[in-house]
Amino acid sequence: MNFDLKEVFTAGMVLFAVIDIIGNIPIIISLRSKVGHIQSEKASIVSAVIMIAFLFVGEEILKLIGIDTNSFAVAGSFIIFFLAIEMVLGISLYKDEEPETASIVPLAFPMIAGAGTLTSLLSMRAEYHVINIIIAILINIIIVYLILKSSQRIENLLGRSGINIIRKIFGVVLLAIAVKLFTTNIQQIF
Repeated sequence: MNFDLKEVFTAGMVLFAVIDIIGNIPIIISLRSKVGHIQSEKASIVSAVIMIAFLFVGEEILKLIGIDTNSFAVAGSFIIFFLAIEMVLGISLYKDEEPETASIVPLAFPMIAGAGTLTSLLSMRAEYHVINIIIAILINIIIVYLILKSSQRIENLLGRSGINIIRKIFGVVLLAIAVKLFTTNIQQIF
């Protein structure tokens, strides 16, 4: 077995930064007020299934449509970069229509298991053992579930300014991840 605690920790931190569930607490609270109850269990399970499935078949799907992993990773680095810009500057570059239900479509995909997360999984697959990535995914899903369940309490505890500070910190981490993802994969393309 290729279990490595360092790989689990590194992959877990990358996923935690990309998923940015702490920074998304204001969005979760907004969704909860618009649609009522959010099914935290359903959103967490669907997110885990999407991420683990993409970890195993994502590269094959890309090959099927004629896209190499490096090109997908470069494209994903742009998405991660723009997500980070939104977080750091407090602006919204992407506008979505108001959702009718918040369990799967806005939460599980694309908020938790979005393009940035899937791109990160593919690039981590090249660097880490699959078992360590799966453990990192499951740890993150547990954290996501706990935060979805207690988002209102967390907002009350940290306040708006606390949430904004955390969001900006993770935005800078995401910027660094985007730059690393871009530079590593752009070299492979050329």
